[in-house]
Amino acid sequence: MKSKLNFLEHYLPKIVLAPTFLIMIIFIYGFIAWNFILSLTNSKLLPIYTFSGFKQYYALFDSGKWWLAMENLFIFSSLFISFCLAIGLLLAIFIDQKIKFEGFFRTIYLYPMALSFIATGTVWQWMLNPGLGLEKLLIDLGFSNFTFDWLVDSEMAIYTIIIAAVWQSCGFVMILLLAGLRGVNYEVVNAAKIDGASMPLIYWKIIIPQLGPVFFSSIIILLHIAIKTFDLVIAMTKGGPGFSTILPSMFMYDYSFARNKLAFGASSGMMMLFFVMIFVVPYLYIELRKKN
Repeated sequence: MKSKLNFLEHYLPKIVLAPTFLIMIIFIYGFIAWNFILSLTNSKLLPIYTFSGFKQYYALFDSGKWWLAMENLFIFSSLFISFCLAIGLLLAIFIDQKIKFEGFFRTIYLYPMALSFIATGTVWQWMLNPGLGLEKLLIDLGFSNFTFDWLVDSEMAIYTIIIAAVWQSCGFVMILLLAGLRGVNYEVVNAAKIDGASMPLIYWKIIIPQLGPVFFSSIIILLHIAIKTFDLVIAMTKGGPGFSTILPSMFMYDYSFARNKLAFGASSGMMMLFFVMIFVVPYLYIELRKKN
């Protein structure tokens, strides 16, 4: 009887988790491998498995539209991450002051993260639409010369995507940084106060440097969100005006399913995975080294 209990204690967790691992292997890693195989073929509407080398990757790097999508991704990801970190840090510092109704403010700031990007994009598309939203409201209130047409301006439309994305994600960064602030060693902070250091200086020189791992984790998560952003752009601009707000995720969808160039779209998907892995692999390596 004891041997059976030992057997169950040892193998039952593995048996329970086995279906989850199997599904993950098939539907994540299996489909990544399949996508890579497709990128090495000439598949159009349907998959074919005749090897054609890296032809699709050469065509991808020769595509001006792909480089435009990459340029937009660079603008979007750099500003999105920067503003999320800055606003999230300010909100975390504000809430960390032991204010009244802390739970209420935490909920308010974090609530946008509970919304889907489609819902966020739809609301912001309405708010920023020159004929329906903010511009029309202020004109109706008597500000006849007010204009805010970024949504339909090819030079500025990408920044409307950034505004909506920051609004949705900065609360999530706030929660991560707030948890980091609550773990700071305040003995050092109190010692600095005794020495006459001001609170801004204490935050800048003592507290914020201790949040380095939290900042790094936040950047990895935000970068992942930026690279896979699709539904927010679809809801707000559909990649327009023209192709001014197209991102790699939209590029991949467009060529894979709308233009029937499955292999070409698969090659762009592999490049997106490569960009994610550039940052994720070092992060995982650092975390595993810490545990060992």
